[in-house]
Amino acid sequence: MGRWEPGARERLVVAAVDLFTEQGYDATTVAQIAERAGVTKSTFFRHFPDKRELLVAGQETLSRLLAEGIAEAPDDASPLEAVAAGLERASSAMGAMNRELAPRLKAAVAASTELQERDALKSVSLAAAMTTALVARGVPDPTAALAGELGVLAFKRGYVEWSEGDRDAKDELAGYVLAALGELRTASASLG
Repeated sequence: MGRWEPGARERLVVAAVDLFTEQGYDATTVAQIAERAGVTKSTFFRHFPDKRELLVAGQETLSRLLAEGIAEAPDDASPLEAVAAGLERASSAMGAMNRELAPRLKAAVAASTELQERDALKSVSLAAAMTTALVARGVPDPTAALAGELGVLAFKRGYVEWSEGDRDAKDELAGYVLAALGELRTASASLG
């Protein structure tokens, strides 16, 4: 096993998703994941504190990209326009590997209460990143929190639609996420 082979983090994620799908989350060990990925257990622990964190790999990057996109939105952007800028920036980080893994990842999360809890924490973290970025722009706290929550909902809805679409299509996640945000904006306006 190569100690410093490139792509170890990505191989670990793919191996974990495959094993979780094949034999279930609880039956899968760190040793099995490392072996399937062609790395050592110590390499696994250099990248992830435990197997649960594999499924939220990239959360910090997504949070950072969301916040950067919001911060860099034009000064006159509304809170939802700033969220759209953040969503567009974060969506750009999602590629073919994400689309390919999505159905298996969804199945693994659906089969494990522990993974469902971790997925919920990821959503809270992403909403907090957007809320904090909006508050830094001067958006009042309740408005920022609502916009952040709508952003998470739009990201999730767009991601599901994108990941369940044609795997051979070259369409990008951003279009789906921004369309979902537009639908949510319309729906929220109809609440009265």
